[in-house]
Amino acid sequence: MYRFALISLLFSGLAQAATLPSDLQWQSNWQDPVFASDEAKRGGTLRSYMLSFPQTLRSVGPDANSGIRFYIMDGTPKLAQRHPNTGKWIPQLADEWAFSDDYKTAYFKLNPKAKWSDGEAVTADDYLFMLTYYRSKDIIDPWYNDFFRNSIESVEKFDDYTISITVSEPKSNDELMVLLNTPSHGLQPRPQHYFANINDQNGDGMDDNFVRKYNFKAEPTTSPYYISKINKGRSITFKHVGDDWWGYDNKYYQNRFNVDKLRIKVIRDSDIARKHFEKGKLDTFAMVLPQMWHEKTDSEPFTKGYIQKFWGFNQTPQGAGGLWMNTSMPLLNDINVRKGITFATDFDGMIKNVLRGDYSRKPHAMGFGHGDYDLPDAKAPAFEPELAIGYFEAAGFTNIGPDGIRVNKNGERLSFKITYGYNIWTPRIAYLKEQAKLAGLELNLNLVDGSAAFKYILEKKHQLAFLNMGGGELPAYKEYFHSSNANRVQTNNHTNYSSPELDRKIEAFKSEFDADKKHQLSKEIQKAISNAYVIVPGYMVPYTRDAHWRWVKFPNNPMTKKTGAMFNILGTSNFWIDTELKQQTQLAYKEGETFEPVTVIDDRYRL
Repeated sequence: MYRFALISLLFSGLAQAATLPSDLQWQSNWQDPVFASDEAKRGGTLRSYMLSFPQTLRSVGPDANSGIRFYIMDGTPKLAQRHPNTGKWIPQLADEWAFSDDYKTAYFKLNPKAKWSDGEAVTADDYLFMLTYYRSKDIIDPWYNDFFRNSIESVEKFDDYTISITVSEPKSNDELMVLLNTPSHGLQPRPQHYFANINDQNGDGMDDNFVRKYNFKAEPTTSPYYISKINKGRSITFKHVGDDWWGYDNKYYQNRFNVDKLRIKVIRDSDIARKHFEKGKLDTFAMVLPQMWHEKTDSEPFTKGYIQKFWGFNQTPQGAGGLWMNTSMPLLNDINVRKGITFATDFDGMIKNVLRGDYSRKPHAMGFGHGDYDLPDAKAPAFEPELAIGYFEAAGFTNIGPDGIRVNKNGERLSFKITYGYNIWTPRIAYLKEQAKLAGLELNLNLVDGSAAFKYILEKKHQLAFLNMGGGELPAYKEYFHSSNANRVQTNNHTNYSSPELDRKIEAFKSEFDADKKHQLSKEIQKAISNAYVIVPGYMVPYTRDAHWRWVKFPNNPMTKKTGAMFNILGTSNFWIDTELKQQTQLAYKEGETFEPVTVIDDRYRL
């Protein structure tokens, strides 16, 4: 504890000595339109579900990339946020910001009313501690260690509510704001007071046993919701801080975050979860799946109007994803094998025949929706089994076994396992399996439950992985393809592919300041990734689609351009629970009173 206090005083003393430049041009934005309705009502519990219980409540370290991470990290307030419709920066934890002339430093005036969920004030010291937290080897998170050591140069404190953050490479002001406010980057304060009593023998400011000690402890948060109850293996409950939550003084936060509680229950089968929903035990249910929307909405609760349907289109960036090939596995280090797998994988047929044509094909493995960073003429490889056969033969698979699967001279069968995490994906992968046989390729299904699947992939145990990653404003290259992340567990280089040339381009992209040159480098990197044949581009879903009981309400224009999920308590959509209407509906249900079926489609942002 003494050592931690000494480190904290040292950082604090150095920061207090800093002098704030006098010529800064401070800016803010309180002029953009609000995107929440004053019709909203506070109250009620939103009852939801998850397929598996998270392996940790930490937001960093092993197994932290779980289904609740959005609620404890990615969806919590940052310094600033893009307005979801205008795209301009609006205040969150910071009320104002300014930039240095060397394009490496951003200055922020923090909201002095901001508080942690335990009532402690959010101050500049929490941002200083952020560096200690993320740079510590004790969190066992190579990505964050690397980012906060090599991309974030320093954090300085000028007073209790004024800080600066300096990055290692010059960036335009807008790109600097993107870097510092990307949800997954973790550039948010960490509660210094919460980690005051720690066992820090190695002197890096964090508990030496951080991963185990804090595995199922929830840190205080700046979010309107904190974890209030944990029923291990069964449920997690988030509770609203209350009407005095600090954020409600911000006009962009008003009339949002309306439910009092979110209770997420573990239901390990989506069909069972849907039955719970139709019995009124869950309030909403995702209907993104085509078979759900087209085939599972003719039951009595739908036809009698107790449950309503919603389809809202968005314009969110789409991340990398599809079928990832682990090049460290036998045979997959042969580009001819990878080319063969690419042309033997029928994603287009899957979309048409299994997904009812509702989804769209990603034009490139690195996603879509990044503007000038994307290849303008990118097109996903088509299913061409004859072409695939040619590549397999070039790789030495010239013989065909009695079961139709190709074999090389060593007797090795052309057979790979596809690892995936959810049973609902089984029909999709089963379709790929059947189509691949036309090229003599065997694809076996390897279903690993929920969050354990991602752990399996992070540990690089997979051959092929059926996986979509989240997307940000800029394409992410280093985490997926730089050699520093290859052949290392707990990194996102799921293909284990890298090359010196690609490293150079990724490093140049990371440091390039000129926008046109950066766009060109991005296109060159995407071409190199295409030419490596390590990810078969998958599908994307540019909408949210849900069913909900009629007491879950929203205004006439509920979506924004960037609304990813309609009924996410921390999202940009606007909804609430009408508790009086809930009682009326439950009574009507018992007495057999019916309502007109309702389907709402918000297609204002359909591309």
